[in-house]
Amino acid sequence: MFRLSPQGPRRLRIVGLAALSFLVVTVAVAPASNAQPVAATGPTTADAATPPGVDEIASSPNLRQIANIPKQGTFATEGALGSDLAFQGRYAFAGNYEGFVIYDVKNPSRPSIVSQVQCSGSQNDISVYGDLLFLSTDSPRSDDSCASTGVPTSGTVWEGIKIFDIKDKRNPRYIKSVKTACGSHTHTLVPSKDKKSVYVYVASYGANSTYVGCAPPHDSISIIKVPLKKPTTASVVAVPNLFPDGGNPGGNGSSNTTGCHDITVYPSKDLAAGACMGDGILMDIANREAPRVINRVRDTVNFSFWHSATFNNAGTKVVFTDELGGGSGATCVETVEPTRGANAIYDIAGRGDGRNLVFKSYYKIPRLNTTLENCVAHNGSLIPVLGRDIMVQAWYQGGISVFDFTNSARPVEIAYWERGPLSAERRITGGSWSAYWYNGNIYSSDIQKGLDVLELRDWRVWTAHLVKFKELNVQSQPSYLGSNW
Repeated sequence: MFRLSPQGPRRLRIVGLAALSFLVVTVAVAPASNAQPVAATGPTTADAATPPGVDEIASSPNLRQIANIPKQGTFATEGALGSDLAFQGRYAFAGNYEGFVIYDVKNPSRPSIVSQVQCSGSQNDISVYGDLLFLSTDSPRSDDSCASTGVPTSGTVWEGIKIFDIKDKRNPRYIKSVKTACGSHTHTLVPSKDKKSVYVYVASYGANSTYVGCAPPHDSISIIKVPLKKPTTASVVAVPNLFPDGGNPGGNGSSNTTGCHDITVYPSKDLAAGACMGDGILMDIANREAPRVINRVRDTVNFSFWHSATFNNAGTKVVFTDELGGGSGATCVETVEPTRGANAIYDIAGRGDGRNLVFKSYYKIPRLNTTLENCVAHNGSLIPVLGRDIMVQAWYQGGISVFDFTNSARPVEIAYWERGPLSAERRITGGSWSAYWYNGNIYSSDIQKGLDVLELRDWRVWTAHLVKFKELNVQSQPSYLGSNW
């Protein structure tokens, strides 16, 4: 098997930590007994023409669920939304608006909870690097502790990045916070060239007085430098303005640009793609503290909110997502066109600073949902297939879709899996927030249902089983087997 180098050192010696008074609550939960090898409350069907009923499961024959662990304790309420995922060795890390969970996924069909940390703060976007775990807080809090409370958007409040020491997976320790302008909706890790530090690209948006420390215009990202030997000295080292002209002014269904929602970096190629509300951008990140925008695109006809981005392995394409409706709308219905709430696939043409993004096609799941289901393009990852471009992607209650975009102009779905609505009376925000391939299986963070593990049996992806990552943060995109595949 091919084993890839981790994005950072496997183990970090954290020395000279200051005595910090952060409060961390590690919640005891029942482990392996909660794993459900088959987690469907209704029948499974492959009839794509008929949406599944409440809690029913529909899927293609080549994609099946092999385990589920429901949300536990205070994380199990409807308002405690499950969010993003990260991976390291035998562990999966899942964010939740109430904190984060560490799962042991050594046996994917019987995952177990190792620890659950109570640390409230929307939306707790998560990533890991060696012995460090990072959480994003994008809601005004009374202070930077894990015992903070939500407060009005005036007065002295805190938003930003929290850093934990996860050397002991059963007892994570909160060691550092860094306040950032406009908080941190998402963040992306970028290893330094000398491997002595890791940078955190903090993305946030909003340009009105209701956002803490976010006076308009907000056209920047915050860059935090974290020295790996002394992570408690982490600090903001740059706040580059990506849109000196103000960005997309918005209108006609297109969002105005007041920051970036998400940034995906490809460190080995010194590239980044930013999904920035009304603009999609391509950046050169050779200088980690001074990213440069080299190309920018807009779609004022079909794209509403540029949400996230994924490179292909060769670094010659970018898949951008449009979060039409903000993730709570029912946009996978007959009245919404297949070009809206979709992916947009762009080829990268040219070289150096002359590179530009060339639109090729849209991709949206080919199934209709009910009006009681929030559905739109959301977080996904490449499946490390040799010689082809194949991606798995979350669509909230639209489920999980696997599609081949080797031909940029003709993407095609090759597998899917979805649950039916959560209720027959009202729309409850739910479904797959993130669906990522990691070391042979698909892991999905379901907003209401917890962690799902799925098995994809398809001849087109068999080579992906040869690739093993030691660590995976999907927005810090690794290369597999060089750039020629």
